[in-house]
Amino acid sequence: MDTTSLTGKQLAADLNAETRTRAAALTEAGTAPRLVLVVANDDPASGWYVKSLQRAAERLGIACDTVDLGATATAAAIRAELERLSGDPAVDAVMLQTPLPKGIGLADVSPAIVAAKDVDGVSPHSLGLLAAGLPGFPPATSQAVVELAKFYEIPLAGRHVAVVGRSNVVGKPLAQLLLAENATVTVCHSRTTDLPAVTSAADIVVAAVGRAGLITEAHVREGAVVFDVGTNEGPDGGIVGDVDAASVRGRAAALSPVPGGIGPVTTALLMRHVVQAAEAARA
Repeated sequence: MDTTSLTGKQLAADLNAETRTRAAALTEAGTAPRLVLVVANDDPASGWYVKSLQRAAERLGIACDTVDLGATATAAAIRAELERLSGDPAVDAVMLQTPLPKGIGLADVSPAIVAAKDVDGVSPHSLGLLAAGLPGFPPATSQAVVELAKFYEIPLAGRHVAVVGRSNVVGKPLAQLLLAENATVTVCHSRTTDLPAVTSAADIVVAAVGRAGLITEAHVREGAVVFDVGTNEGPDGGIVGDVDAASVRGRAAALSPVPGGIGPVTTALLMRHVVQAAEAARA
């Protein structure tokens, strides 16, 4: 079986073209949309991601600033900065980068981001809006899976989707988004009994656990669609996914590659969220 590669390049380009136009309209009307990234770590991977977001914003006409609180920042200091930015009318969107300093969880500080500026949907308020089916910003990575499926005209309604991973960043919000598309969703995790039996019964498998090569051909039935959300450091220092792509190709009908699949769409959606937040603020 030929396995279609679900690359995100074209979808990201389409999203970015629309975002660039909308950002330009805001700028012409008076003020460019503005994103502020809050960093409280010295993690090289996080630093690379921040720079990539800054470059993406610049290309699209979005102003992007970084507030570096340092790797020893306290939860109180992080919350205070997020509250300050949330109340600043000159700031349209706020993103908190992870990892956070030792002993601080996302739930300890993310409630300080007001939902209207929480463009990556990390706060309990944003997640609650998503669960209730109310307007808000869903986590961009989760949304990217749904948007990529739609772009490739992969049906979701009535399909059985196995989501491997139950984080508040990807797994749980993705389950909500899939339910909104009328999919039947099974959320799997570390205590799922006989994971291959569960995932191989699904029409669509989404791998989002952060464990390189976890999903193999034994986890995928012939003709299923596989979305790989994982980003792990490979043996050669490159990025690899949660799917053992070599074993799955030829069995799955389609597979999103790592890198080049979910990642570009995630960044494009984040930038679209920034513009949407700016448009709402100026309405």
